[in-house]
Amino acid sequence: MTLPDKQYGPLTRTDFVRYQGASGDFNPIHHDEAFAKSAGFPTVFSVGMLQAGILASYCTDQFGADNVRRFKVQFREQVWPDDVLTCSGAVVKEYEADGERRVDLELTVTRQTGGVAIRGEATFAATGA
Repeated sequence: MTLPDKQYGPLTRTDFVRYQGASGDFNPIHHDEAFAKSAGFPTVFSVGMLQAGILASYCTDQFGADNVRRFKVQFREQVWPDDVLTCSGAVVKEYEADGERRVDLELTVTRQTGGVAIRGEATFAATGA
């Protein structure tokens, strides 16, 4: 079963800074243009956990936060200001475990360029799903 895609963005520098404030990760490479350029990047870029949080919200919107059993991501490509992200997923396994029905998901966050920002996996209790 394929989950419906959902788009987020375009992401802004303000989104990056707001996430940094919430997470406490104030690495200047994510908000200071001159610093990012001095490190060899064309501009600032997103903290990877912002995309992971967007992906987690995509999943919990469909299965509920109380039903998370496992969530794992792998960062693949940077996300830049003005990127539009598309979250997508598919149920790859349905089964019983610990007395509950569960689903395993394969997940992807794709940039508008087609580049994959995140690959992920998750397990959810599937009650009511």
